[in-house]
Amino acid sequence: MSALSLRHRFVEGSPDEPVLLLLHGTGGSPEDLVGLGREISPGAALLAPAGPVSENGMARWFRRLREGVFDHEDVVFRAGQLADFVLEAREEYQLGTRRVVAVGFSNGANIAAATALLRPDALTEVVAFAAMLPVPDPPMLDLAKTRVLLSNGLRDPMAPLVSAKELVAKLEERSAEVVTHQHPGGHQITREGVEVARNWLHEGHALRP
Repeated sequence: MSALSLRHRFVEGSPDEPVLLLLHGTGGSPEDLVGLGREISPGAALLAPAGPVSENGMARWFRRLREGVFDHEDVVFRAGQLADFVLEAREEYQLGTRRVVAVGFSNGANIAAATALLRPDALTEVVAFAAMLPVPDPPMLDLAKTRVLLSNGLRDPMAPLVSAKELVAKLEERSAEVVTHQHPGGHQITREGVEVARNWLHEGHALRP
Protein backbone atom coordinates (compact mmCIF):
# COMPACT_ATOMS: atom_id res chain seq x y z
CA MET A 1 0.00 0.00 0.00
CA SER A 2 1.39 3.38 -1.03
CA ALA A 3 0.38 6.90 -0.04
CA LEU A 4 -1.69 7.62 -3.15
CA SER A 5 -4.95 9.55 -2.92
CA LEU A 6 -7.21 6.47 -3.00
CA ARG A 7 -6.94 3.30 -0.96
CA HIS A 8 -6.09 0.55 -3.42
CA ARG A 9 -4.44 -2.72 -4.28
CA PHE A 10 -1.71 -3.01 -6.91
CA VAL A 11 -0.55 -6.29 -8.42
CA GLU A 12 2.49 -6.36 -10.68
CA GLY A 13 2.12 -7.76 -14.18
CA SER A 14 4.05 -8.27 -17.37
CA PRO A 15 5.53 -5.02 -18.70
CA ASP A 16 4.24 -6.00 -22.15
CA GLU A 17 0.64 -6.21 -20.95
CA PRO A 18 -1.75 -3.39 -20.03
CA VAL A 19 -2.56 -2.18 -16.55
CA LEU A 20 -6.19 -2.88 -15.68
CA LEU A 21 -7.84 -0.24 -13.52
CA LEU A 22 -10.49 -2.31 -11.72
CA LEU A 23 -13.52 -0.30 -10.59
CA HIS A 24 -16.02 -2.16 -8.40
CA GLY A 25 -19.76 -1.64 -8.15
CA THR A 26 -21.75 -0.22 -5.24
CA GLY A 27 -20.83 -1.88 -1.97
CA GLY A 28 -17.78 -3.54 -3.47
CA SER A 29 -14.08 -3.52 -2.68
CA PRO A 30 -10.72 -3.55 -4.51
CA GLU A 31 -10.84 -7.37 -4.45
CA ASP A 32 -14.13 -7.72 -6.33
CA LEU A 33 -12.92 -7.60 -9.93
CA VAL A 34 -9.51 -9.24 -9.55
CA GLY A 35 -10.82 -12.52 -10.96
CA LEU A 36 -12.47 -10.69 -13.85
CA GLY A 37 -9.23 -8.87 -14.58
CA ARG A 38 -7.34 -12.17 -14.69
CA GLU A 39 -9.91 -13.59 -17.11
CA ILE A 40 -9.68 -10.62 -19.45
CA SER A 41 -5.88 -10.35 -19.39
CA PRO A 42 -4.00 -12.97 -17.34
CA GLY A 43 -0.65 -11.18 -17.52
CA ALA A 44 -1.88 -7.64 -16.84
CA ALA A 45 -0.96 -5.57 -13.84
CA LEU A 46 -3.97 -4.80 -11.65
CA LEU A 47 -4.68 -1.43 -10.08
CA ALA A 48 -7.80 -1.70 -7.93
CA PRO A 49 -8.83 1.36 -5.91
CA ALA A 50 -11.70 1.62 -3.44
CA GLY A 51 -14.62 3.94 -4.06
CA PRO A 52 -14.19 7.00 -1.79
CA VAL A 53 -17.89 7.70 -1.17
CA SER A 54 -19.97 5.91 1.46
CA GLU A 55 -23.69 5.36 0.99
CA ASN A 56 -25.09 3.79 4.14
CA GLY A 57 -21.74 2.05 4.63
CA MET A 58 -21.46 0.90 1.00
CA ALA A 59 -18.48 2.10 -1.02
CA ARG A 60 -19.35 4.04 -4.16
CA TRP A 61 -17.52 6.26 -6.65
CA PHE A 62 -19.91 9.22 -6.44
CA ARG A 63 -23.07 10.31 -4.69
CA ARG A 64 -26.54 9.74 -6.05
CA LEU A 65 -29.79 11.44 -5.13
CA ARG A 66 -31.77 8.22 -5.46
CA GLU A 67 -31.64 5.01 -7.51
CA GLY A 68 -30.64 5.94 -11.06
CA VAL A 69 -30.39 9.68 -10.34
CA PHE A 70 -26.80 10.87 -9.98
CA ASP A 71 -25.37 13.92 -8.24
CA HIS A 72 -23.78 15.25 -11.42
CA GLU A 73 -21.56 17.78 -9.66
CA ASP A 74 -20.13 15.00 -7.54
CA VAL A 75 -19.66 12.81 -10.62
CA VAL A 76 -17.47 15.52 -12.17
CA PHE A 77 -15.49 15.97 -8.94
CA ARG A 78 -14.96 12.23 -8.41
CA ALA A 79 -13.99 11.65 -12.04
CA GLY A 80 -11.27 14.25 -11.53
CA GLN A 81 -10.22 12.51 -8.32
CA LEU A 82 -9.94 9.15 -10.10
CA ALA A 83 -8.04 10.71 -13.01
CA ASP A 84 -5.55 12.29 -10.62
CA PHE A 85 -5.13 8.93 -8.89
CA VAL A 86 -4.34 7.25 -12.22
CA LEU A 87 -1.69 9.86 -12.98
CA GLU A 88 -0.23 9.46 -9.48
CA ALA A 89 -0.12 5.69 -9.93
CA ARG A 90 1.77 6.04 -13.20
CA GLU A 91 4.52 7.81 -11.28
CA GLU A 92 4.36 5.68 -8.12
CA TYR A 93 4.53 2.34 -9.93
CA GLN A 94 6.72 3.56 -12.81
CA LEU A 95 4.19 2.55 -15.44
CA GLY A 96 5.66 4.82 -18.09
CA THR A 97 3.63 4.73 -21.30
CA ARG A 98 1.88 1.41 -20.59
CA ARG A 99 -1.79 1.17 -21.46
CA VAL A 100 -4.13 1.81 -18.53
CA VAL A 101 -7.51 0.26 -19.28
CA ALA A 102 -10.41 0.79 -16.90
CA VAL A 103 -12.61 -2.25 -16.31
CA GLY A 104 -15.71 -1.32 -14.36
CA PHE A 105 -19.06 -2.79 -13.36
CA SER A 106 -22.20 -0.75 -12.63
CA ASN A 107 -21.18 2.25 -10.50
CA GLY A 108 -17.55 1.49 -11.39
CA ALA A 109 -18.43 1.44 -15.09
CA ASN A 110 -20.17 4.79 -14.71
CA ILE A 111 -17.17 6.49 -13.10
CA ALA A 112 -14.93 4.98 -15.78
CA ALA A 113 -17.17 6.44 -18.50
CA ALA A 114 -17.26 9.81 -16.75
CA THR A 115 -13.47 9.88 -16.45
CA ALA A 116 -13.05 8.99 -20.12
CA LEU A 117 -15.44 11.80 -21.09
CA LEU A 118 -13.94 14.40 -18.77
CA ARG A 119 -10.25 13.51 -18.38
CA PRO A 120 -8.75 11.95 -21.54
CA ASP A 121 -5.34 13.04 -20.27
CA ALA A 122 -5.61 10.24 -17.70
CA LEU A 123 -7.87 7.57 -19.24
CA THR A 124 -8.50 6.67 -22.88
CA GLU A 125 -9.55 3.00 -22.74
CA VAL A 126 -12.59 1.65 -20.91
CA VAL A 127 -14.42 -1.67 -20.61
CA ALA A 128 -17.77 -0.82 -19.04
CA PHE A 129 -20.19 -3.52 -17.89
CA ALA A 130 -23.73 -2.24 -17.17
CA ALA A 131 -22.95 1.45 -17.64
CA MET A 132 -25.25 4.38 -18.33
CA LEU A 133 -24.68 8.06 -19.14
CA PRO A 134 -23.06 9.51 -15.97
CA VAL A 135 -23.11 13.22 -16.88
CA PRO A 136 -25.78 14.84 -19.09
CA ASP A 137 -23.65 17.45 -20.86
CA PRO A 138 -19.93 16.62 -20.86
CA PRO A 139 -17.62 19.16 -22.51
CA MET A 140 -16.85 18.76 -26.21
CA LEU A 141 -13.34 17.37 -25.76
CA ASP A 142 -11.46 15.61 -28.54
CA LEU A 143 -11.70 11.91 -27.74
CA ALA A 144 -10.27 10.64 -31.03
CA LYS A 145 -7.72 8.54 -29.10
CA THR A 146 -10.35 7.04 -26.80
CA ARG A 147 -11.65 3.46 -27.10
CA VAL A 148 -14.68 2.25 -25.14
CA LEU A 149 -16.40 -1.13 -24.95
CA LEU A 150 -19.90 -1.15 -23.46
CA SER A 151 -21.61 -4.40 -22.44
CA ASN A 152 -25.25 -3.95 -21.43
CA GLY A 153 -28.24 -6.15 -20.71
CA LEU A 154 -31.43 -5.72 -22.69
CA ARG A 155 -33.44 -6.23 -19.49
CA ASP A 156 -31.33 -4.19 -17.07
CA PRO A 157 -33.61 -2.09 -14.81
CA MET A 158 -30.65 -0.33 -13.15
CA ALA A 159 -28.82 0.74 -16.32
CA PRO A 160 -31.57 1.22 -18.92
CA LEU A 161 -30.53 0.67 -22.51
CA VAL A 162 -31.79 4.11 -23.51
CA SER A 163 -29.25 5.73 -21.19
CA ALA A 164 -26.48 3.44 -22.43
CA LYS A 165 -27.32 4.55 -25.98
CA GLU A 166 -27.10 8.18 -24.87
CA LEU A 167 -23.61 7.43 -23.53
CA VAL A 168 -22.62 5.94 -26.88
CA ALA A 169 -23.90 9.06 -28.64
CA LYS A 170 -21.93 11.41 -26.36
CA LEU A 171 -18.75 9.42 -26.91
CA GLU A 172 -19.15 9.18 -30.67
CA GLU A 173 -19.96 12.88 -30.98
CA ARG A 174 -16.51 13.46 -29.49
CA SER A 175 -14.86 11.06 -31.97
CA ALA A 176 -14.33 8.18 -29.54
CA GLU A 177 -14.25 4.64 -30.93
CA VAL A 178 -17.14 2.75 -29.33
CA VAL A 179 -17.94 -0.96 -29.49
CA THR A 180 -21.21 -2.18 -28.00
CA HIS A 181 -22.19 -5.64 -26.80
CA GLN A 182 -25.71 -6.47 -25.72
CA HIS A 183 -26.94 -9.58 -23.93
CA PRO A 184 -30.48 -10.72 -23.09
CA GLY A 185 -29.98 -10.52 -19.32
CA GLY A 186 -30.06 -7.84 -16.65
CA HIS A 187 -27.56 -6.05 -14.43
CA GLN A 188 -24.69 -8.49 -14.74
CA ILE A 189 -21.41 -9.48 -16.36
CA THR A 190 -21.90 -12.37 -18.76
CA ARG A 191 -19.46 -15.01 -19.97
CA GLU A 192 -19.92 -13.75 -23.52
CA GLY A 193 -19.23 -10.20 -22.36
CA VAL A 194 -15.94 -11.29 -20.81
CA GLU A 195 -14.92 -12.96 -24.06
CA VAL A 196 -15.80 -9.84 -26.03
CA ALA A 197 -13.73 -7.77 -23.60
CA ARG A 198 -10.75 -10.12 -23.92
CA ASN A 199 -10.82 -9.84 -27.72
CA TRP A 200 -11.33 -6.07 -27.62
CA LEU A 201 -8.33 -5.66 -25.33
CA HIS A 202 -6.18 -7.78 -27.64
CA GLU A 203 -7.27 -5.74 -30.67
CA GLY A 204 -6.20 -2.59 -28.84
CA HIS A 205 -2.75 -4.08 -28.28
CA ALA A 206 -2.45 -4.68 -32.02
CA LEU A 207 -3.30 -1.04 -32.69
CA ARG A 208 -0.47 0.27 -30.52
CA PRO A 209 2.52 1.62 -32.51
